[in-house]
Amino acid sequence: MDVDPSFERVVGDHYQNLYRFAPSLSQNEADACDLVQQTFSIYARKGHQLRDGSKVKTWLFTTLRREFFSTRRRSERFVDEPPDEATTPDLSEDRLSSLDGEAVMSALGKLPLEYREPLTLFYLEEHSYQDIANQMDIPIGTVMSRLSRAKRRLRALLENE
Repeated sequence: MDVDPSFERVVGDHYQNLYRFAPSLSQNEADACDLVQQTFSIYARKGHQLRDGSKVKTWLFTTLRREFFSTRRRSERFVDEPPDEATTPDLSEDRLSSLDGEAVMSALGKLPLEYREPLTLFYLEEHSYQDIANQMDIPIGTVMSRLSRAKRRLRALLENE
Protein backbone atom coordinates (compact mmCIF):
# COMPACT_ATOMS: atom_id res chain seq x y z
CA MET A 1 0.00 0.00 0.00
CA ASP A 2 1.43 3.39 -1.03
CA VAL A 3 1.39 6.19 1.51
CA ASP A 4 0.32 9.64 0.34
CA PRO A 5 3.42 11.91 0.41
CA SER A 6 1.36 14.78 1.81
CA PHE A 7 0.29 12.53 4.70
CA GLU A 8 3.92 11.66 5.39
CA ARG A 9 4.77 15.38 5.39
CA VAL A 10 1.98 16.16 7.87
CA VAL A 11 3.15 13.35 10.16
CA GLY A 12 6.75 14.52 9.88
CA ASP A 13 5.83 18.14 10.57
CA HIS A 14 3.52 17.55 13.53
CA TYR A 15 4.34 14.23 15.17
CA GLN A 16 6.79 15.65 17.74
CA ASN A 17 4.42 18.43 18.84
CA LEU A 18 1.48 16.05 19.21
CA TYR A 19 3.64 13.55 21.04
CA ARG A 20 4.76 16.24 23.53
CA PHE A 21 1.17 17.37 24.08
CA ALA A 22 -0.49 13.96 24.49
CA PRO A 23 1.21 12.99 27.79
CA SER A 24 0.04 16.23 29.37
CA LEU A 25 -3.51 15.02 28.81
CA SER A 26 -3.25 11.30 29.42
CA GLN A 27 -0.58 11.27 32.15
CA ASN A 28 0.48 7.90 30.74
CA GLU A 29 3.06 7.36 28.01
CA ALA A 30 1.38 4.34 26.44
CA ASP A 31 -1.98 6.14 26.32
CA ALA A 32 -0.24 9.20 24.86
CA CYS A 33 1.26 7.08 22.07
CA ASP A 34 -2.17 5.60 21.37
CA LEU A 35 -3.71 9.06 21.23
CA VAL A 36 -1.15 10.30 18.72
CA GLN A 37 -1.54 7.21 16.57
CA GLN A 38 -5.33 7.48 16.69
CA THR A 39 -5.12 11.16 15.72
CA PHE A 40 -3.07 10.37 12.62
CA SER A 41 -5.36 7.46 11.80
CA ILE A 42 -8.32 9.84 11.83
CA TYR A 43 -6.35 12.31 9.72
CA ALA A 44 -5.60 9.56 7.20
CA ARG A 45 -9.34 8.88 6.90
CA LYS A 46 -10.70 12.41 7.13
CA GLY A 47 -7.85 14.81 6.44
CA HIS A 48 -8.96 15.30 2.85
CA GLN A 49 -12.02 17.13 4.23
CA LEU A 50 -9.81 19.90 5.63
CA ARG A 51 -10.35 22.86 3.31
CA ASP A 52 -7.52 25.08 4.54
CA GLY A 53 -4.20 23.26 4.71
CA SER A 54 -2.75 25.96 6.95
CA LYS A 55 -5.14 24.81 9.71
CA VAL A 56 -3.81 21.23 9.85
CA LYS A 57 -1.92 21.79 13.14
CA THR A 58 -5.01 23.12 14.90
CA TRP A 59 -7.10 20.31 13.40
CA LEU A 60 -4.65 17.66 14.67
CA PHE A 61 -4.48 19.11 18.19
CA THR A 62 -8.26 19.43 18.35
CA THR A 63 -8.69 15.87 17.14
CA LEU A 64 -6.18 14.54 19.68
CA ARG A 65 -7.96 16.41 22.45
CA ARG A 66 -11.36 15.11 21.38
CA GLU A 67 -10.03 11.56 21.23
CA PHE A 68 -8.65 11.92 24.73
CA PHE A 69 -12.00 13.07 26.10
CA SER A 70 -13.86 10.40 24.16
CA THR A 71 -11.58 7.73 25.62
CA ARG A 72 -11.87 9.30 29.05
CA ARG A 73 -15.66 9.26 28.94
CA ARG A 74 -15.66 5.61 27.90
CA SER A 75 -13.31 4.54 30.66
CA GLU A 76 -14.79 6.73 33.42
CA ARG A 77 -11.56 6.30 35.38
CA PHE A 78 -11.04 9.93 36.31
CA VAL A 79 -12.79 11.99 38.94
CA ASP A 80 -12.97 15.78 38.63
CA GLU A 81 -11.50 17.63 41.58
CA PRO A 82 -12.70 21.12 42.44
CA PRO A 83 -10.28 23.93 41.64
CA ASP A 84 -8.29 25.34 44.52
CA GLU A 85 -8.34 29.13 44.43
CA ALA A 86 -5.65 29.68 47.08
CA THR A 87 -3.23 32.45 46.22
CA THR A 88 0.47 31.72 46.34
CA PRO A 89 3.54 33.96 46.40
CA ASP A 90 5.74 34.28 43.33
CA LEU A 91 8.85 32.16 43.10
CA SER A 92 12.12 33.96 43.66
CA GLU A 93 14.59 34.24 40.79
CA ASP A 94 17.04 32.02 42.70
CA ARG A 95 14.42 29.30 43.05
CA LEU A 96 13.42 29.56 39.39
CA SER A 97 16.99 29.16 38.20
CA SER A 98 17.46 26.05 40.34
CA LEU A 99 14.42 24.25 38.92
CA ASP A 100 14.99 21.59 36.35
CA GLY A 101 12.67 20.51 33.57
CA GLU A 102 11.88 17.24 35.26
CA ALA A 103 10.59 18.97 38.41
CA VAL A 104 8.47 21.35 36.35
CA MET A 105 7.00 18.51 34.26
CA SER A 106 6.30 16.52 37.42
CA ALA A 107 4.49 19.48 38.98
CA LEU A 108 2.63 20.09 35.71
CA GLY A 109 1.38 16.51 35.82
CA LYS A 110 -0.14 17.16 39.24
CA LEU A 111 -2.36 19.97 37.97
CA PRO A 112 -6.00 19.17 37.11
CA LEU A 113 -6.53 18.72 33.38
CA GLU A 114 -8.51 21.95 33.02
CA TYR A 115 -5.34 23.85 34.00
CA ARG A 116 -2.68 21.50 32.64
CA GLU A 117 -4.07 21.54 29.10
CA PRO A 118 -4.03 25.28 28.37
CA LEU A 119 -0.67 25.68 30.14
CA THR A 120 0.85 22.96 27.97
CA LEU A 121 -0.66 24.34 24.78
CA PHE A 122 0.49 27.88 25.51
CA TYR A 123 3.98 27.37 26.91
CA LEU A 124 5.14 24.05 25.48
CA GLU A 125 3.34 24.05 22.14
CA GLU A 126 3.33 27.85 21.69
CA HIS A 127 -0.30 28.14 20.64
CA SER A 128 -2.02 31.52 20.76
CA TYR A 129 -4.88 32.24 23.14
CA GLN A 130 -7.24 32.12 20.18
CA ASP A 131 -5.94 28.72 19.01
CA ILE A 132 -6.36 27.32 22.51
CA ALA A 133 -9.88 28.75 22.75
CA ASN A 134 -10.76 27.13 19.42
CA GLN A 135 -9.26 23.78 20.36
CA MET A 136 -10.87 23.67 23.79
CA ASP A 137 -14.12 25.21 22.54
CA ILE A 138 -14.14 27.83 25.32
CA PRO A 139 -14.07 31.66 25.28
CA ILE A 140 -10.67 33.35 25.07
CA GLY A 141 -11.27 34.98 28.47
CA THR A 142 -11.65 31.53 30.01
CA VAL A 143 -8.32 30.52 28.45
CA MET A 144 -6.60 33.53 30.01
CA SER A 145 -8.25 32.88 33.38
CA ARG A 146 -7.25 29.21 33.38
CA LEU A 147 -3.69 30.09 32.41
CA SER A 148 -3.48 32.53 35.29
CA ARG A 149 -4.84 29.99 37.78
CA ALA A 150 -2.63 27.26 36.33
CA LYS A 151 0.51 29.35 36.75
CA ARG A 152 -0.45 30.19 40.33
CA ARG A 153 -1.05 26.52 41.17
CA LEU A 154 2.15 25.44 39.42
CA ARG A 155 4.14 28.00 41.43
CA ALA A 156 2.62 26.63 44.64
CA LEU A 157 3.54 23.07 43.71
CA LEU A 158 7.10 24.08 42.84
CA GLU A 159 7.57 26.08 46.02
CA ASN A 160 6.54 23.06 48.09
CA GLU A 161 9.21 20.85 46.53
